[in-house]
Amino acid sequence: MPVIVLPFPAIDPVLIAFGPLAIRWYGLAYLAGILLGWRYCRALAGNPRLWGDRPAPVSLVDIDDFVLWLTAGIVLGGRLGYVLFYNFAGYAANPAAILRIWDGGMSFHGGLLGVVLAMTLFAIRRGIPLLSLFDVVAAGIPFGLLFGRLANFINGELFGRATDVPWAMVFPAGGPLPRHPSQLYEAALEGVVLLIVLRIFTHGLTSLARPGLTAGTFVAGYGICRIAVEFFRQPDAHIGFIGGQLTMGMILSLPMILIGLFFMIRAKTSPANNAPDAQRTR
Repeated sequence: MPVIVLPFPAIDPVLIAFGPLAIRWYGLAYLAGILLGWRYCRALAGNPRLWGDRPAPVSLVDIDDFVLWLTAGIVLGGRLGYVLFYNFAGYAANPAAILRIWDGGMSFHGGLLGVVLAMTLFAIRRGIPLLSLFDVVAAGIPFGLLFGRLANFINGELFGRATDVPWAMVFPAGGPLPRHPSQLYEAALEGVVLLIVLRIFTHGLTSLARPGLTAGTFVAGYGICRIAVEFFRQPDAHIGFIGGQLTMGMILSLPMILIGLFFMIRAKTSPANNAPDAQRTR
């Protein structure tokens, strides 16, 4: 019986080009994820009911001002994370290539570390409760993950392992074998499912009233989703499998589950933060 293979959609990664200047779907995905995440975080911070019927310790002005810090953390952390975790030897031999972001190479785990550092510095600077800022930002991250993974699919990168499932595709850079569209798996799990889970926590369980609970849920949830997809995703060619069947994505995601569970347990065993709180002045 012949294997059914879906045609890979021929979408040009470049939306519009003006001479040497090109607007790519990948860049637009980052922009859309940041803008939608920002609007969603503003909605969370502006809803006292989600904070135990008290004003949020993170103001709308804080959310607005943090967007630039967030963007810097994503780009710098994502790039450095890819250099350190996925291709250190290659970039060590050619350090100038680190600056060529347009050639690709971003790591979610590195981007997350960059965002954590940005949040820590911003919270200290503004006098904001750190865990509350973590919670708000974590709830909006799935928007970026959804659009980022869809952009990976358009680029035909980070494709899955060879398979004979009916929805398999032959990717232009993946050789002649049909493969899992693992980018779409990640978009569904990390973007849609994780967003729904976090929405249930913030709006149904008022998790924002317990600092660290929403952030811990996101970190653990992402780790679980990423490890699940790694069983279908093709490892980077220059890294391959580690220790038999492990991938770099699995190794980097396992600590996330443990860290996320720690913050979830810590938040659940601490009293809800619903005491009246004085408004900060500027």
